[in-house]
Amino acid sequence: MNSVDNQISFNPATIVRILAAIALLLLVANMGGQLLRFSFGEDDAYLRKLILLFHFDHEGNIPTYFSLLLILFVATLLALIAELNRKQMHPHVSKWMTLSMGFLYIAFDEAFQIHEKLIWPFQSLIGEDNLGVFYFAWVIPATFIVIMLGLFFLKFLLYLSFTERSRFLIAAAIYLGGALGMELIGGRHVELYGEENWGYSLITTLEEGFEISGLIFFIWALLKYCEEHFSSVQFHFKT
Repeated sequence: MNSVDNQISFNPATIVRILAAIALLLLVANMGGQLLRFSFGEDDAYLRKLILLFHFDHEGNIPTYFSLLLILFVATLLALIAELNRKQMHPHVSKWMTLSMGFLYIAFDEAFQIHEKLIWPFQSLIGEDNLGVFYFAWVIPATFIVIMLGLFFLKFLLYLSFTERSRFLIAAAIYLGGALGMELIGGRHVELYGEENWGYSLITTLEEGFEISGLIFFIWALLKYCEEHFSSVQFHFKT
């Protein structure tokens, strides 16, 4: 049988536009569901299921799986870049692989919400009253870990070009602005007013929106890196 080389090429801009369009649809569905929730209540079982299906602050639904796929996409791209850099004898291959493994852990956490299990142990350590922005106490160890990782990857970031470094840092700022920044604001809001209100719904929407936007921006940055360093991102299949 003759070998036929089939090639698939991906355009970074096209991929990002598709992902952004999906994210926007999910955002609209989430906000529409919250509008129905606070306007008409959740007495109807079918309406409640529909709202939860797109609710950004609910687990095991469409937004959760979309975020999970984005994180796995990032982990795959990082592993691909690590392998391509290894073949070309470029430095910092281990840093690319470490990032890939880190995002695999984030995917695991996204699926099983490991970080939320740290809330009560840390609350009991620092006291459960008047915690303010640290009401969701998992942000305390998470902030420390982020600082340590920043120091660990500093040499790697300085090795990148100014443009590449700027793209990666912007993606990190957007993602962490949601994952940690909005979580701090949300914690203070919950301590004062609880979770069942428009205010907290808006905060969780912004939180998830920033996280998804940061992931999509990072995907674009990684695809641009591949485009600029490896000519194009291509997958070959032989039949």
